Amino acid sequence: MSSPLPSYAIVTPARNERENIERLAESVVAQNVPPAAWIIVDDGSDDGMDEVAQRLAGEHAFIHLERTNEGSDKLEEGRRQGRDLLAFRLGVRRLPAPVDVFVKVDADTSFDADYFGELMAKFAADPQLGIGGGTCYELEDGVWERVKVNAAHPRGASRAYRWALYDDVMDLEPTLGWDGVDEVMAELRGFHTQGFTDIGFRHHRRVGEREGRLRAGSALGRQAWYMGYRPSYLMLRAAYRSRTNVASIAMVYGYAAAAAARDPRCPQPLVVDRVRDQQRLREVLRSRVPV
Repeated sequence: MSSPLPSYAIVTPARNERENIERLAESVVAQNVPPAAWIIVDDGSDDGMDEVAQRLAGEHAFIHLERTNEGSDKLEEGRRQGRDLLAFRLGVRRLPAPVDVFVKVDADTSFDADYFGELMAKFAADPQLGIGGGTCYELEDGVWERVKVNAAHPRGASRAYRWALYDDVMDLEPTLGWDGVDEVMAELRGFHTQGFTDIGFRHHRRVGEREGRLRAGSALGRQAWYMGYRPSYLMLRAAYRSRTNVASIAMVYGYAAAAAARDPRCPQPLVVDRVRDQQRLREVLRSRVPV
């Protein structure tokens, strides 16, 4: 007898995503296994997205609209200051009730009708799965191509957390790099993380499209500095990625700039130690996965 599927809720941080939120809503409403709730967190949109979200909430009882407030919830500093994390946490706090799994879903994604049912089946089958998600597909020359990443890394555009990690997510620092620290914290709690290649979602805005590939690469370098990456591993990662995206070399610049400016680093020594242990050459060679 198969285990019952976990209950789940979706939180979507969004700003000026009117067209995308309409498309995402079509995917969410069409799910064979519907969510207990979908919280759309509007971060000061001025393109009419707020009105669209209000209409959706009026049409479907499980959809709720939340707005960021002045003060600590005002999310205007951008991605590098963890605006998406702040919005995500706000949405999770406003869920009507706890669920087994809560999912961060970006507005610029879409899914087949069986996506969340299949993802919840992964959590049901594996009690130690802490963070999971499907494979990300992006449009390349008119064809949806799979974005290859480390198999243990669920993409941030669709990232599902077991409720046992609620406190860890709420304690994350709102800074670039939080969606790497959370994976390490899950591992330290005895869970593992996984991106699943047998289920997938479509990402309609390629990574770095909004800010430009060079800036996106530099931001990854700053993220690596925050997480305590070994310089040798950072160089290896940049070289590996540059085979298909030359802008990845900007990771080295971002890392060096953060080091020169003495930017803050992750304040949790256990997290940094785990990251650096995983980046030892023998571990990288043993894993044989993309970096």
